Amino acid sequence: MQRIDYINHFYEILRDLEDRLGGCRKLSECHGNMNWPKRGVYFFFEPGEKRSSGPGLRVVRVGTHAIKRGSRTTLWDRLRTHRGTLKGRYAGGGNHRSSIFRLHVGTAILRKLGLEDQYPTWGKGSSAKRKIRDLEHPIEKRVSQHIGAMPFLWLEVDDPPGPQSERAYIERNSIILLSNYNKLGTTSAIDPPSKNWLGHFCRKEEVRKSGLWNVNHVAEKRFEPEFLDELEKKVRRI
Repeated sequence: MQRIDYINHFYEILRDLEDRLGGCRKLSECHGNMNWPKRGVYFFFEPGEKRSSGPGLRVVRVGTHAIKRGSRTTLWDRLRTHRGTLKGRYAGGGNHRSSIFRLHVGTAILRKLGLEDQYPTWGKGSSAKRKIRDLEHPIEKRVSQHIGAMPFLWLEVDDPPGPQSERAYIERNSIILLSNYNKLGTTSAIDPPSKNWLGHFCRKEEVRKSGLWNVNHVAEKRFEPEFLDELEKKVRRI
């Protein structure tokens, strides 16, 4: 089989997942009282990012959590940091220092709008004082709006935390399969990003060159085709 065949099969599995879940969700409409599995993998799509080799939107980010031994992070914990804050001083915004997804989207927004010099603290440090967070809040709000509008699917994969977890296995191989790293602009690219994709402005070249809001694993070349069997088995158990 060729890469396109594996990719098409991947999307067939996701369509089955979508049917079983009753559709995609959007983070702007999500809260912690929804029926979330404790641990899992998620797949984000993006409005306007259509597949060129098949129907529907293309996956633009694959993610998971609890891949360090002893981690207690839940699926909703991770999704909530991506969604941002609903109440309080920073309502409508969030904290990009707690979400690499938010960080990447934010750098793209700043570069696209030509605002990088006005927000020199973006992405600097693991924490920030109130004055800095107040300054960054308008961009955090833009990030929340962008990510909050992105449909996503989630899949329960509830094995123990660790780098050898099934979650890490599915995440890694999904990213490698979908990544167009160093293929964009060539005939080898499959489902490349649109000309208007925000990720073209991202500070990280891994994002720009892969067409995904991911950095880890995008430059790897070999995926394990059998991961699709495991993915399909997980979906069929729903």
